[in-house]
Amino acid sequence: MDSKKPLDKAALNEIFGGLLDQIAPDATNQQRRYMRHLFQTAAMIAKDRPSTLDLKIMEKSLRELRKGFKAFSPWADERKIAIFGSARTKEDMPEYQMAVDTARDLVAAGFMIVTGAGPGIMEAANRGAGRENSFGVNIMLPFEQSANPWIDNDPKLVNFKYFFTRKVVFVKETDGVVLFPGGFGTHDEGFETLTLVQTGKSDPRPIVMVEVPGSTYWRDWDRYVRTSLLDEGLISPDDLHLYTIVDNIEDAVQHCVDFYRNFHSIRYIQGKLIVRIEHRPSDELLAQLNEHFSDILVSGEIETCDPHPYEQDEPDILSLHRLRMHFNQRHLGRLRQMIDMLNQSVTEDQAASQPHIRPIHDISPERDGPSGDLDD
Repeated sequence: MDSKKPLDKAALNEIFGGLLDQIAPDATNQQRRYMRHLFQTAAMIAKDRPSTLDLKIMEKSLRELRKGFKAFSPWADERKIAIFGSARTKEDMPEYQMAVDTARDLVAAGFMIVTGAGPGIMEAANRGAGRENSFGVNIMLPFEQSANPWIDNDPKLVNFKYFFTRKVVFVKETDGVVLFPGGFGTHDEGFETLTLVQTGKSDPRPIVMVEVPGSTYWRDWDRYVRTSLLDEGLISPDDLHLYTIVDNIEDAVQHCVDFYRNFHSIRYIQGKLIVRIEHRPSDELLAQLNEHFSDILVSGEIETCDPHPYEQDEPDILSLHRLRMHFNQRHLGRLRQMIDMLNQSVTEDQAASQPHIRPIHDISPERDGPSGDLDD
């Protein structure tokens, strides 16, 4: 194949269509479109003549993503919380027992638990959740990271070579993060999650930092964030609302539970932000939202709306109520405050009676309608 000659997309798509008829005959039109895009990308990679190393990285990355998504697929209907912390935490340390108890109580509240599958805090969380409610997303290192006995040899354990593919799976498949004291890896996962939520590249989610009573581990971190980042103008005051620090398991669990008391998910459609919620807002609440959060709107008001035709690709959630707004996509901390107000508007009886509606596990809420073919 001449690497300078344009691809004959019509001929290739005919070939790809025949392949899809054989290997994925039940795929929807939208699924076929993205499958065809994958084939097109593979063809363009071959046309580019990349180095063997580049090919190896691309092929291994795609295989790892496939393996990760496939492992989580049978439990797509369940909300999951990722628990991070030091691999070096010993069983006799108070943080270990707090992680056991936090995972146990999160499972009792209806969540499944995802960890890095290693020792320390990860082992404690898998132990507290129990094997049937645990996932392990393990990174293969030359030291200290074999799977712990509470998740080892489980079909919900996935091993990764690359940190970045592992992170994609963590972000896509979880609905919240609980951080215990840890080293570089714990802070890496914490800052990664904060960055994705702060920039709107991930759905809003609870981010909880847990320290034992009397410890100042996360409060020292928070002091650094406030003095070295906020005071220097490197972050906004609103960003401080993206995380919370607690020193007991009850508050950690309740924070995760309360976040989904009413809020379900968000999606951007044709430049507008759609907020999906369990309960229809009253006229009074809608007026309060417009009064308190007009500063995050580019134009117009926060209003209720029906499902957009583009949302037909998410049929499980069409029954949810919706708010539509021309959000400035900058003040994600203020958006988090709005979500908190929506959650606080729901009574205990309403929260207890709401049906289980499948969560949306996506990389980014920035989706419009069906996309076209790829460019060369």
